[in-house]
Amino acid sequence: MSLFAWLRPSQPRLDEHLRQRVEQLTAPAPLAEHSLRQQHWVVLDLETSGLNLNRDQVLSIGAVVIEDGAIDFSQQFERTLNQRDHKLTSSVLIHGLGPSAIAAGCEPAEALLALMDFIGDSPLLAFHAPFDQRMLGRALKDHLGYRLQHPFLDVAELAPLLNPQVTLREAGLDDWTAYFGLQAAERHNASADAMVTAELALILFSQARRQQLDSPALLDQQLQRLRRRRQQSHGF
Repeated sequence: MSLFAWLRPSQPRLDEHLRQRVEQLTAPAPLAEHSLRQQHWVVLDLETSGLNLNRDQVLSIGAVVIEDGAIDFSQQFERTLNQRDHKLTSSVLIHGLGPSAIAAGCEPAEALLALMDFIGDSPLLAFHAPFDQRMLGRALKDHLGYRLQHPFLDVAELAPLLNPQVTLREAGLDDWTAYFGLQAAERHNASADAMVTAELALILFSQARRQQLDSPALLDQQLQRLRRRRQQSHGF
């Protein structure tokens, strides 16, 4: 075996049924030029064992759908993952997922496949999306050998972009929900956080339309410009 083959991460061993399901997953669609209201969105939240992108694990997943400019309460996703090698850490004080809840969870491969079936070709929204994107991407690769390529928009970036007059420095989900008068049913619960993130996203989409940013592609372009300006300002 060559050194490069040894260094390459091994693919997970999947039974034939799982392998076929992975192969049949829908490819992601690019961010569209049509209106925000026309876009089918999936709003995602993960609870994890910690914040280390290379070591910590996805423990639970919550997702809701935005369809035709509103939350579709008939389309919701919730799974707890049975991570057998999960070690109890202080994060349990935040998300409340103790050993019994984890032990009663789904097989990670099955839960992740069900999530990708739920997502289909839709773009994803999340608060602090880069974290969710990296954690979900690693979980999919580790358990399914699947490469996550769906576009993500970060609600934590959209909020200050569309509300430059608001002076909330490094604001979190609690800060923005309080600013807009929203209430989360329960914090640090994946499904509840996905729901309140979706409510926040709808407010931001309404603002985006008033600012002539009425398409997923336009919003993404504005976010990219914002990132470039930040990089340039840090460079001086």
